[in-house]
Amino acid sequence: QVQLVESGGGLVQAGGSLNLSCAASGSIFSRNVMGWYRQPPGKQRELVAASTSRGNSNYADSVKGRFTIARDNAKNTVYLQMNNLKAEDTAVYYCNAVIQYSSSFSGNYWGQGTQVTVSS
Repeated sequence: QVQLVESGGGLVQAGGSLNLSCAASGSIFSRNVMGWYRQPPGKQRELVAASTSRGNSNYADSVKGRFTIARDNAKNTVYLQMNNLKAEDTAVYYCNAVIQYSSSFSGNYWGQGTQVTVSS
C-alpha cells in the first residue's frame, strides 16, 4: 500500500551537513507518523526523529539541537536536516511511516535505507 523512497545520503566530513528526503507514495491516510531511524555499524536500530500529521515531533537526545525533521504533507515527503554531523552519526538511515487506517489498525512501512558516513 505504501512505498517509501529515500535520498540524500552520502559521505560528509565531521561538522558538515546533509539533508535526507523520504517520499511516500500509495495509500497515505491523513493520520500518520513519519520519521527516521538509523542503525550504526554493529548496533541496534534506533529512533532519530519522528513527526506526526498533527505537527508534533520527537527527537533522540543524541541529535537534539543538530537535526531537524520537517514534512510537506502536500508532497507526502519527510525530510531530515542534519547539521554538525559527528562520526557517531554514521549509520544506515531508514525512513519509516506508520499509517492509521482505522481506530484499531495501522500499517508500518520502511524505506530501503540510505548510508550516511561521517568522516573525522
